[in-house]
Amino acid sequence: QVQLVESGGGLVQPGGSLRLSCAASGFSSEPNAIVWFRQAPGKEREGVSCISSSGGTTYYADSVKGRFTISRDNAKKTVYLQMDSPKPEDTAVYYCATRFRCGSLWYAFGFSSWGQGTQVTVSS
Repeated sequence: QVQLVESGGGLVQPGGSLRLSCAASGFSSEPNAIVWFRQAPGKEREGVSCISSSGGTTYYADSVKGRFTISRDNAKKTVYLQMDSPKPEDTAVYYCATRFRCGSLWYAFGFSSWGQGTQVTVSS
């Protein structure tokens, strides 16, 4: 069973930067694709980004494209979400999850393990 632990959340000012981490353990063979989600109070869960097992393919939600960057270090079994120029509307609990692969419906279904989430608050 894969276990995921998110970290790096906190308070950041609009226009600042923050890096989230998703540390994985328990991969039996090849690492999975990793998806970042977020959920703000009173809103539906939103897919933020996906990265393939090799790191060679990435997907982003339109709302974060050009501001967030997903990356991974398979030697450390860690996926990162670099948040640059965050906006107040990026405030949410951010979760990571495993998926077999990204693909065009990377945000929709097929998630096998979830982390506990890390709170990100964007405010001045």
